[in-house]
Amino acid sequence: MGRHADPTSSRRPAPVVLIAAGIAALLVAGGLAWWLAGSGGGGCETRQTVAVTVTPELEQVATGLLAEPIELDDGTCAVADVVAQQPLQTVGDLGALDADALPAVWVPDSSLWPARLSGVPLEADGSMGSSPVVLATSAAVADALGWTETAPGWGEALTSGRPLAVPDLATSAEGLAALAAVRSALGGGPEADNAVVQAVLAAQRGPSLSSADGLRAGSEGGEDAPLVPVSEQEVFANNRDAEDSSLVAVYPAEGSPVLDYPVLRVGSPSGDRTAAVDAVVGALTSEAARAAALEAGFRGADGAAPADAGEATGISADTPATLELDPAAVQSLVEQLSALAAPSRILTVFDVSTSMEASVGNGTRATLARDAARATLTLVPDDFALGLWVFAYRLEGDRDWAELVPTRELAADADGTTQRAALDEQLLTIPDRLTPGGTGLYDTTLAAVRAARQDYDPSAVNSVLVVTDGTNEDDAAGLTLDGLLASLGEEADPERPVKVIGVALGPDADLASLERIAEATGGAAYSAVDPADLQTVLFDALRQRR
Repeated sequence: MGRHADPTSSRRPAPVVLIAAGIAALLVAGGLAWWLAGSGGGGCETRQTVAVTVTPELEQVATGLLAEPIELDDGTCAVADVVAQQPLQTVGDLGALDADALPAVWVPDSSLWPARLSGVPLEADGSMGSSPVVLATSAAVADALGWTETAPGWGEALTSGRPLAVPDLATSAEGLAALAAVRSALGGGPEADNAVVQAVLAAQRGPSLSSADGLRAGSEGGEDAPLVPVSEQEVFANNRDAEDSSLVAVYPAEGSPVLDYPVLRVGSPSGDRTAAVDAVVGALTSEAARAAALEAGFRGADGAAPADAGEATGISADTPATLELDPAAVQSLVEQLSALAAPSRILTVFDVSTSMEASVGNGTRATLARDAARATLTLVPDDFALGLWVFAYRLEGDRDWAELVPTRELAADADGTTQRAALDEQLLTIPDRLTPGGTGLYDTTLAAVRAARQDYDPSAVNSVLVVTDGTNEDDAAGLTLDGLLASLGEEADPERPVKVIGVALGPDADLASLERIAEATGGAAYSAVDPADLQTVLFDALRQRR
């Protein structure tokens, strides 16, 4: 079936990643866009817009705080453009996009994210609040295990044999923090590392549970509800919005890692721009911001609990002990856990027909695809192998496709540079390659599958990723959909399986055909009708493993 940015297919648990608004909005707003505007009332004769990116759970709080222009001393007004985005996606943007496409202010859920960046000018300036990482489950489970009276240790809880809904470790600060807490509680070292790895492997071998599934089971009071590492605020929000929820937060005995929601300045604005950014940062760290965050279920930066903390909301009114984590140790843990998964070997194929010239915000579908792909490229590990083709109609003689970069591991040498750098360089050229005449989608797909099978790596998950905004528009000599499906079936090799992952970009893309191709190869089809979804879809597609 087709999928959107928040895939819910039963074939694979959805990753804990949802972008409420994404790349297109950032491209429109720019990282720090400034313009003169006519008088808008309220004494604002000129306005300076500040792009602000926040973690999704803070979107409502930030939007409310920044709903009105902020008048500066000189009569100018700072106007905030607030975008919600998962922190991992912002990490990708900060590592790949130009300065004018980045936010001026970033509020992730944890300081673990900026610790993963190097060479990016970020300045911390306060916090919007905090939330300890807890283990959510049903009150029935907590009572049965005696945890209501005596808190378990992290190691005891996560190695107890209880079902564990492990969030997507690539995108979840809560999941990483919980596993890092286990490692810390067990004293670090090889034995602690092994305990963490065993907990993750046990979760992978067990029933496939997403965090959303786990929270739902806990809310419903199931005696077999799993443990779910989440922020305390997520338990609060779940119970506040539900009737008769049985979800409770368990606070392990050693203390809880804390999500600190830092307010970060991005880049180095000067002059009047500095004043506008100062005003926005001031609003996000004000007493009004603290009150709004508490109302939404966050704690103060000092650990003070929301007024509604207690049995009704499933969280403690007391301030739990804090378990400090070393960002370097957490990054090391990420690398160890990444090694548990088989590497991916993916031939990526981008549509460069002239329909990709369609306007999107301040750019085109082609520039959107370029920027989304470049940002996503920064997020995948070095042991991924990626190649790059483009396709339209008769790009090379009678062939509808052209190879730009052969498939290699991202850390491999590519004619004097790395494969990652070579891919990034060629992705930059996509908007300049648009070609009229049609779209040889079916011929290209079959050729790509054949190439991937010829280049097969038995130690990796091998696939073809096709990104298109249209339909097959080929001449009479080209394959039909039935012909493509027949060829894929006839040539399928169980010893060398290659699945096709299709991404339908925009409302005109032929999602139905991509779904049939995906079904024939054991792959997946995604829909990015809203351009803001594209980076989420690309990242999810690149990490497709089942």
